[in-house]
Amino acid sequence: MQSFDTKTDVIIGRVDDLRPGACVSFELPDGNELAVYNVDGEYYATDNSCPHRGAPLAQGALCGHVIECWLHGWQFDVRSGECLTVPDRIRTYRVTIEDQMIKVILTTDDTDKKSGF
Repeated sequence: MQSFDTKTDVIIGRVDDLRPGACVSFELPDGNELAVYNVDGEYYATDNSCPHRGAPLAQGALCGHVIECWLHGWQFDVRSGECLTVPDRIRTYRVTIEDQMIKVILTTDDTDKKSGF
């Protein structure tokens, strides 16, 4: 069976709206949520749900490239999705900046949900 990878750009907002050190949640049309982070002018996006208990990661504390879940303290590297607390990970998404707009690249190919590629 052949798999097709369909990419979609989602505009999150303007660069000026997400200050360094901040993160926001963004609801997708399918009801899923992303967490989008500004780490010193570099932008990252992950799933917004902690795999431990489903708490929204965007409500956690961002310290450098690490987001800490507010509910139980699990920590994730927003660049790779790797959990620094236990052997787990969250999905990451590619982020681009075009005309001062933050865009997240989504794919509909579910063959590797956790790799971010």
